[in-house]
Amino acid sequence: MTRPETAAEVFDALGTDYEHAFRTATGQRAALTELLDALPPESKVLDLGAGTGRPTAELLVAAGHDVTGYDVAPKMVEIARNQVPAARFELGDMRELSFEDGCWDAVTAFFSMLQLPRAEQETMIGRIAGWLKPGGLLVFATVPADVDGADIVFMGHPVRAYSFAAGPLKERLRAAGLEIVVEDAAEFVPDHPGAGPEPHVYLTARKPA
Repeated sequence: MTRPETAAEVFDALGTDYEHAFRTATGQRAALTELLDALPPESKVLDLGAGTGRPTAELLVAAGHDVTGYDVAPKMVEIARNQVPAARFELGDMRELSFEDGCWDAVTAFFSMLQLPRAEQETMIGRIAGWLKPGGLLVFATVPADVDGADIVFMGHPVRAYSFAAGPLKERLRAAGLEIVVEDAAEFVPDHPGAGPEPHVYLTARKPA
């Protein structure tokens, strides 16, 4: 195993290949559809790990919402700005972001914490809970697994992965003061050479009003 690549290195190299590989992830689109059904008009939505802007930001702005996406990979920010000009995309590490409490109607994080150590994921969940308005929603997706620094190969790139199994992840969302309102699980095979099936979990959690 060579040196694990950073998230910026991996996703700068992948670019639109990532979007192509996950374009048929019906679980993500279902989670977004449920979010769209629940959001009030013209909601402010923060997308953490925005990638190419598709499908998350694209679907949200098409529905009239105000979307700001952050990604740690410069290439992804460039692609997203070109593909979804109606949203805002900024380069930034989610761990370094700072917002006032109660300023977002919703936050989405689709598979964007898998390279963050588990302690940092817990911290981020707590910070996101603070950023949400009362009644606001977090949509969190990950590969549910009890791994704390596992060296794997992702789409041809060596990475170090961190995650929680579904049960402990739900416990951490609840510990942050959030109520889980939707839970979906799926198995997905990315459209990429050598890719195998991977479990996905999609959790939607609400901050009490």
